[in-house]
Amino acid sequence: NASRTMLHNLKTGKWDPELLKLVGIKASNLPAVQPTCSDFGTTSAKDAGFSAPIRSVVGDQQSAAFAQGCSTKGIMKNTYGTGLFVVSETGSSVKLNDHLITTVAASDSDVLQYALEGSVFIGGAGIQWLRDGLNLFKKADETEKIALSINSNGGVYFVPALVGLGCPYWNSRARGLFTGITRGTTAAHFIRAGLEAMAFSTKDVIDVMVKTSGIRVKSLRVDGGAARNNFLMQFQADLLNVPVERPRITETTALGAAGLAGITAGFWKNRSAFLKLNPIEKVFKPKMKPAERKRLCAEWAQAVRRTL
Repeated sequence: NASRTMLHNLKTGKWDPELLKLVGIKASNLPAVQPTCSDFGTTSAKDAGFSAPIRSVVGDQQSAAFAQGCSTKGIMKNTYGTGLFVVSETGSSVKLNDHLITTVAASDSDVLQYALEGSVFIGGAGIQWLRDGLNLFKKADETEKIALSINSNGGVYFVPALVGLGCPYWNSRARGLFTGITRGTTAAHFIRAGLEAMAFSTKDVIDVMVKTSGIRVKSLRVDGGAARNNFLMQFQADLLNVPVERPRITETTALGAAGLAGITAGFWKNRSAFLKLNPIEKVFKPKMKPAERKRLCAEWAQAVRRTL
């Protein structure tokens, strides 16, 4: 969407003249900014093979947040893909923090709605590296069983700064590391540390979001490939000390885009009717004791500091 170009004025909802001048682009060379749900024309029968109305244009994370019902105060979402993408909608309030991205949220009305987003560069890509780079396992779906084969991480932490660190650290010079390795460390510890790193990274982002917005997280809704890993989801709930909710359909980016277009076209009456299509399938409730959570987070923070 327009806000993703960083040339869009969040408050006016229009292209920002000062920013356009800075990069030497004329507003006349850019498309008109429209609400997420509106008439964007039709597909070209010649190029697409069919002619169909386009009733929504939306960014991927905004789309997923819409499908996850994040307009409800206190509900955040995280996409566990190659990277990690946390979104917290803030309603009509623009919240700013140097460590987060402030963006326009998807909306089925003409009223501007906003969100905070935190992007972590390495999520599932870290697990891919453990598989393809270190040959620790063959298939990603094996990692859940392997992680559960040991009682703890054995003091091993993986900071996946393989291309630097994204939100909330934004340090391009940081490099990945494992800490806490001993003679007793096994491949299972490395794999478990890789999964746990995604949960720790997510918590780092959410902590900053809560501090910035003042909105207490009530639950985290999850999607993306790694959201199917039950070990990871339970560990995430334990770290955040809030329920983690996984919907029946985890491909919520495509689902949200379809929902926004369908609401605009009148296929669904409203957002509530659309959201009924994808109920929560499983809830992971926190079980970890506060002292254990505090210890793990402190050890993770110490590992992160070594990369900076």
